[in-house]
Amino acid sequence: MPQTLAGGKYKLAKDISQQAGSSVPHEGPNEHDIKAAGGQYSSGTKSLVMLGLYGVIDDPETAVDHTIRGMTRDGKTEVAVADKEFMPSGGGDSLTCGVDVRTEMGQKVTLPFCVWADSSTSGNVAETDAAHLAKDPQSIDLQAFADKADTIRSEVRKPLG
Repeated sequence: MPQTLAGGKYKLAKDISQQAGSSVPHEGPNEHDIKAAGGQYSSGTKSLVMLGLYGVIDDPETAVDHTIRGMTRDGKTEVAVADKEFMPSGGGDSLTCGVDVRTEMGQKVTLPFCVWADSSTSGNVAETDAAHLAKDPQSIDLQAFADKADTIRSEVRKPLG
């Protein structure tokens, strides 16, 4: 995992690659020989988690769908703004972004996220802001978040081999 993300705005607080690797299936009907990499990053009051998988992905759309559905499987997280596709302002491949709300110890936490996948990688980025934990999910600028996630995607993508 890089030491910084989003053009140096976020600094790596904790590498969660090993933890992520143990919670992700390495073989499945759609994914094969999967390895995980992830990190928790911070910038002021904001905390960002980036999780990436690499290997062989038969159907990237299915991988995106599985990731998004998996985010609400814990029983504490619900969809606040349904996911939809965004094109980065600078061009490039689309991302699927939305907003979930998770309840932690009675506190609602607003969690914007973006997910992407291709034939060899999938990734997702989610962010919380301690200064605005229960921010109105409808007020989040998902295009701006998609642009930030696209910057991060370009920083973490590595060529095969």
